[in-house]
Amino acid sequence: MTRRTRDPWLDNAKMALVVLVVVGHSWDLLPLEGLDRHLKDFLYVWHMPAFILITGYLSRNFTYTPQRIWQLVRTVAVPYVVFEGLLALFRVYVGGEHLETLFLDPHWPMWFLAALFFWRLLTPVLKDIPAAVVVAVTISVLSGFVTSEWFCVLRILGFLPFFVIGLKATPERLEWLRGTTPRILAVVSFAGIWLLSTYTNTWASSEWLYYRSPYSLFDVGDVRAFATRLVVLALGFVGALAFLALVPRRDGWFARMGKYTLVVYLCHGFVVKAAEYLSYPEWTYQHPVLSLLTTTAGAVAVALALASPPIARRLEVLVDPLGNAEKRVDQAVDLTVVSQEAGPEAVQEEESRSTVLAGR
Repeated sequence: MTRRTRDPWLDNAKMALVVLVVVGHSWDLLPLEGLDRHLKDFLYVWHMPAFILITGYLSRNFTYTPQRIWQLVRTVAVPYVVFEGLLALFRVYVGGEHLETLFLDPHWPMWFLAALFFWRLLTPVLKDIPAAVVVAVTISVLSGFVTSEWFCVLRILGFLPFFVIGLKATPERLEWLRGTTPRILAVVSFAGIWLLSTYTNTWASSEWLYYRSPYSLFDVGDVRAFATRLVVLALGFVGALAFLALVPRRDGWFARMGKYTLVVYLCHGFVVKAAEYLSYPEWTYQHPVLSLLTTTAGAVAVALALASPPIARRLEVLVDPLGNAEKRVDQAVDLTVVSQEAGPEAVQEEESRSTVLAGR
């Protein structure tokens, strides 16, 4: 039995965050009034900043080598094209929607793959820039003047500081988050964010938390816009650290699901849209309290189901079609070599071994 080499702390964090992504998108089916709105604002202050920070941390080793570029194309660009197309077909032929743009203006929630592609390409440059975090914050603040919607460029630029912070993080720096004191500070931080998110519409508005709208839509002056963006960035950073401080570091079934977070992220949209097409939002308006509990529990169940190995392994054919094709080719080549060198009995043994490994 091989030793597990993945970090269970990061896998726990990734899995918890992708569950929260599904929950957050599912809450869009609710009336979003009162507690619904407060919960969503609280979540959106920090859950995507945390997700992007971890993504940046895991992107630190990206370089301009053929192998890395191919991996970026295979695991990010190709799934973007595949699922952008599948979502479009689903929305048109199942939901009866009319779509005016495709690929250049990513469907919800495909913006993240578009952003990840550009962030990864910029990684070697960003790592070498002095005071890269300050540069990224400046870009984020000024991005509010951008009006283009191509590839959700506002989000790419707006969320950039969290990706850069992840790039600049090291295992030694993250080790500070271990211990009792960071956990206490994390609880206090979340309490403060919960309080501030109660009054989101007073000091800002929910739309500020999505980093997708230009300043011209907020009817505020430049100074107020800069200050609001800086506050939102600061709260996102504090919330991301608070979340990481509270994430368990032990291994287990939940951590092992962390390797399938992309499967959950790319596939859950079909379930949410299907619920919308089945008139679930109308039911939520009639049962506001029950619908919050039902929607949240259902979202968690969907995320866990999609990340369960029997389902996730099958969906990986869509999520990473080229990678799966490469594996099949490699297995076929291995079997051919074995058959040439050792005869039919060795081929049968190699096939059995490959079957066992594929089912692990």
